[in-house]
Amino acid sequence: MKKQKLILTTLFLIIMIGYGCGGKKAEISPDIASSDEELFRLGEQFLKKDPEKARLYLRQVIDSFPKSFYAQQAKLAIADSYFNKGDEGSMILAASEYREFISLFPYSPSAPYAQFQIAMTFYKKVLKPGRDQTKTTLALAEFKKVITNYPTSEQASLARERILDCEERLAAHTLGIGEVYYKMKAFKAAVGRLTEILTSYPNFSKMDKVYFYLGDSFYKWKQTEQSVPYFTKLVSDFPQSKFAKKAKKILEEIEKKITLIKNKNLGKKLAEFSKSGGLNEKKLSSFCDYSAFLIYLPLYFCSDTRGKSL
Repeated sequence: MKKQKLILTTLFLIIMIGYGCGGKKAEISPDIASSDEELFRLGEQFLKKDPEKARLYLRQVIDSFPKSFYAQQAKLAIADSYFNKGDEGSMILAASEYREFISLFPYSPSAPYAQFQIAMTFYKKVLKPGRDQTKTTLALAEFKKVITNYPTSEQASLARERILDCEERLAAHTLGIGEVYYKMKAFKAAVGRLTEILTSYPNFSKMDKVYFYLGDSFYKWKQTEQSVPYFTKLVSDFPQSKFAKKAKKILEEIEKKITLIKNKNLGKKLAEFSKSGGLNEKKLSSFCDYSAFLIYLPLYFCSDTRGKSL
């Protein structure tokens, strides 16, 4: 009985070992193994129906013929196979394979494509504004490398389009944060976020909204003088915007306040001159307000003596 158990146990272990060692293996005939092209074509055949097996053949091309043209194609095919799978883990592997390709074949005509695809591994996973924008930031950085390193390539023009989209997303995200600070009346924090859009994302499609919130943040923060340029820019550059109408009303209010302050100051100056006995040449030269000068000019020349008023 014990002998039968021992035999069965031994047979079970043999089967399990055989199963464990019997993973997918690429059986290659000597004729195919000796040809980089044949080996590559064989790998291509399995890319759709069995990507894992295809990668085995393609890696064999790279290992056996590292300087071959088909080694470059095999490396890209492996990277593309991970990219096409689309899940998070596969995208990480794809980016790694594309980076290795650029490292191994820096002067290859396919290097711009590999760099563009690195960016796309992040771009495919970007989230909407309001959520984590790490992937968007990484994608933007990689797209910029396409333009910097391969400015005349076909991928450079594609990268420019993606850059605009990434910047639009990041600007919208930053604007959302700025709006939250604005509504919380944390105007200093709002100004910091909104200014970032002006400096980093000048092509943002909602710049009229940015100018308004910037101007109004300064205005409500009692920094009226700093608010005026943003309101003025909004009115001049975006006259049809709904925010331009609001900006005009605020500018009118600011103008009324400035006029009122000037009138009060003028009144004080007039009172001071009246108490001091009128104008003489010394006081006239120091009197800055042109409107007050025009008021006093007739009195000055109609006086009995130029040192005393009538």
